[in-house]
Amino acid sequence: MVKPTRVTNSIRALRFAAGEMTQAELAERIGVTRQTVNAIEQGKYSPSLEMAFQIARALDVALDQAFHYPED
Repeated sequence: MVKPTRVTNSIRALRFAAGEMTQAELAERIGVTRQTVNAIEQGKYSPSLEMAFQIARALDVALDQAFHYPED
Protein backbone atom coordinates (compact mmCIF):
# COMPACT_ATOMS: atom_id res chain seq x y z
CA MET A 1 0.00 0.00 0.00
CA VAL A 2 1.31 3.43 -0.95
CA LYS A 3 1.34 5.98 1.83
CA PRO A 4 -0.36 9.21 0.69
CA THR A 5 1.84 12.27 0.65
CA ARG A 6 1.12 15.44 2.60
CA VAL A 7 2.97 17.46 -0.01
CA THR A 8 0.64 19.41 -2.27
CA ASN A 9 1.50 21.37 -5.38
CA SER A 10 0.38 24.17 -7.67
CA ILE A 11 1.89 22.71 -10.82
CA ARG A 12 -1.32 22.71 -12.85
CA ALA A 13 -2.04 26.38 -12.13
CA LEU A 14 1.60 27.31 -12.73
CA ARG A 15 1.62 25.50 -16.09
CA PHE A 16 -1.36 27.55 -17.22
CA ALA A 17 0.27 30.75 -15.95
CA ALA A 18 3.36 29.82 -18.00
CA GLY A 19 1.60 30.17 -21.34
CA GLU A 20 -0.72 27.18 -20.91
CA MET A 21 2.17 24.71 -20.90
CA THR A 22 0.90 21.16 -21.36
CA GLN A 23 1.81 18.23 -19.16
CA ALA A 24 3.70 16.78 -22.13
CA GLU A 25 5.75 19.98 -22.56
CA LEU A 26 6.67 20.06 -18.87
CA ALA A 27 7.51 16.36 -18.96
CA GLU A 28 9.83 16.88 -21.92
CA ARG A 29 11.61 19.76 -20.18
CA ILE A 30 12.33 17.70 -17.07
CA GLY A 31 12.93 14.34 -18.76
CA VAL A 32 9.96 12.29 -17.56
CA THR A 33 6.71 11.03 -19.07
CA ARG A 34 3.46 12.96 -19.21
CA GLN A 35 1.98 10.30 -16.94
CA THR A 36 4.58 11.12 -14.28
CA VAL A 37 3.67 14.81 -14.40
CA ASN A 38 -0.01 13.87 -14.15
CA ALA A 39 0.64 11.65 -11.10
CA ILE A 40 2.63 14.42 -9.39
CA GLU A 41 -0.11 16.99 -10.06
CA GLN A 42 -2.75 14.66 -8.60
CA GLY A 43 -0.67 13.97 -5.48
CA LYS A 44 -0.32 10.28 -6.30
CA TYR A 45 3.46 10.55 -6.57
CA SER A 46 6.01 12.72 -4.79
CA PRO A 47 8.94 13.69 -6.98
CA SER A 48 12.51 13.45 -5.79
CA LEU A 49 14.00 16.67 -4.49
CA GLU A 50 16.03 16.96 -7.69
CA MET A 51 12.94 16.57 -9.86
CA ALA A 52 11.04 19.08 -7.72
CA PHE A 53 13.76 21.66 -8.38
CA GLN A 54 13.65 20.85 -12.11
CA ILE A 55 9.89 21.37 -12.16
CA ALA A 56 10.16 24.70 -10.33
CA ARG A 57 12.89 25.89 -12.69
CA ALA A 58 10.93 24.79 -15.78
CA LEU A 59 7.99 26.82 -14.48
CA ASP A 60 10.29 29.74 -13.52
CA VAL A 61 9.14 29.82 -9.89
CA ALA A 62 10.65 29.21 -6.47
CA LEU A 63 10.42 25.66 -5.12
CA ASP A 64 7.97 26.69 -2.38
CA GLN A 65 5.68 28.26 -4.98
CA ALA A 66 5.35 24.93 -6.76
CA PHE A 67 5.28 22.60 -3.72
CA HIS A 68 3.68 23.04 -0.29
CA TYR A 69 3.98 21.14 2.98
CA PRO A 70 1.56 21.77 5.87
CA GLU A 71 2.96 23.34 9.02
CA ASP A 72 0.87 21.22 11.47
